[in-house]
Amino acid sequence: MTDKPQDTRQQQNKKLLFKLGIGVLLMFGFCYLLVPLYSLLCSEAGINGRATNDPTLVPNGMKIDKTRTIKVEFNAVVHGKLGFVFKPLQHFVYIHPGQSKLVYYYARNNTGKGITVQAIPSITPDAAAKYLKKTQCFCFTQQYFFKGEKADMPVYFYIDPAVPKDVHDMTLSYTLFDATHYIKKKQKHINDHIDL
Repeated sequence: MTDKPQDTRQQQNKKLLFKLGIGVLLMFGFCYLLVPLYSLLCSEAGINGRATNDPTLVPNGMKIDKTRTIKVEFNAVVHGKLGFVFKPLQHFVYIHPGQSKLVYYYARNNTGKGITVQAIPSITPDAAAKYLKKTQCFCFTQQYFFKGEKADMPVYFYIDPAVPKDVHDMTLSYTLFDATHYIKKKQKHINDHIDL
């Protein structure tokens, strides 16, 4: 009779371990998909510091407001344990509303293999995000890096002159994450460049 309670306890322990294992896998999967889901949600809803990426929104003959100067700071983060060096080549610039600027981010693949990455932008303060307009940006597409490859990646932007008068500082941040499992189906690598 003592064997039955022990067998029951072992079965209960096995069930509990199985449930805990499933829970750990679900949590890992959720964390892994969090960045792509965040990006998709923000792009669909137009929220949380997302700038407009449409280059057709640059008005012809836009006036530069030289009476105001805004400091734009740049930040870079590598998601998880991705083996990349990723940083802005300038930490900040001063820009007049209506003026265009070109800055570069540096990336180097230290993963030991070829990999596709994607940069997700975020702009703070949130209330000013819609006034920072990127007309050219490495974040618009996925980037393929060969083993050991390094690159200076451009961001060409301006600040809409309609930006509120109380905005004096903005921060443009990018988080770089592994997009290997989210590669666009039509993507082809030709001469070390991406052809979409």
